[in-house]
Amino acid sequence: MASNGSRLRITEYLDLDLEREQWMCNRCGHTLGAGRDNYKKGCLLYDRDPREVHLPIVEEQFSFAPDPLWVRIVELYCPKCGTQLETEYLPPGHPLTWDIEIDIDALKSRLRSGELRIKDQRLEVAE
Repeated sequence: MASNGSRLRITEYLDLDLEREQWMCNRCGHTLGAGRDNYKKGCLLYDRDPREVHLPIVEEQFSFAPDPLWVRIVELYCPKCGTQLETEYLPPGHPLTWDIEIDIDALKSRLRSGELRIKDQRLEVAE
């Protein structure tokens, strides 16, 4: 597992290890893939019927539940510990989004220059 000095908290359950340039689950430390790629490629996916999540309000033709022909719910999980990392609402057939892309080279440069530092897995401006 990476040292905390090189790990940066990106979301509630997702870290980026800058030294190894790897996405990691911050609950179990499992590597999810290259930091220059989409972390979602390293996750387990559960393609949900939206009617399981948003139950019909009325039992009529228009039930106010999402139509699975128009939307799908994709849940993404850490393959080691099962922590849910993300959820996406997508049209059927749409690829997973690439929602986090970090300029690792620029970030490392700013850390080396002393402009930024990592403290308690958080990025902060150096004083």
